[in-house]
Amino acid sequence: MEAFLVSTGIVALGEMGDKTQLLALLLAAKFRRPVPIVLGILVATLVNHALAGAVGEGVAHALGPHVLRWVIGLSFLAMAAWMLVPDSIDDEAEGGTQRFGVFGTTVLAFFLAEMGDKTQIATVALAARYGDLVAVVAGTTLGMMIANVPAVLLGDVVAKKVPMRLVHGIAAAIFAVLGVLTLLNVGKLF
Repeated sequence: MEAFLVSTGIVALGEMGDKTQLLALLLAAKFRRPVPIVLGILVATLVNHALAGAVGEGVAHALGPHVLRWVIGLSFLAMAAWMLVPDSIDDEAEGGTQRFGVFGTTVLAFFLAEMGDKTQIATVALAARYGDLVAVVAGTTLGMMIANVPAVLLGDVVAKKVPMRLVHGIAAAIFAVLGVLTLLNVGKLF
């Protein structure tokens, strides 16, 4: 349960103000059809995070427990620093909006926007840390949905009322704490 809850919380906070949340706002404003947008986000996230989680588990088995602890701990600390860097929408994630319909455009745009994104890298690290692919992918996917569904449903209002610096600061602090705890081997022992 810890892997699921930590994954959900980290991604939900980390997605606030992220380029994929901005992309959700953009798609909602352009298409005004929330159901296919939300379903597209779900499908893209499940596929992307399942692949990222599988990579994380592979890394965990390849490195061994001692090296893995240092790699994950330092990765979490790097993620903490990265959380403080503001995002903008990538140009390539915006393209092709008419060819695939609302659902297809959303799946493609979100899948591409998540490539190398903070939440994808966090999914790799979380899967390596916890070794529970299903719980991590379910948690990171739920976190994505928690952050992006309101963006689709409420649009711009949410983005204007939530202080993104505060949200990113909280997410950075959580990553930093997880990094230090991992380096100190606190919690699940390797």
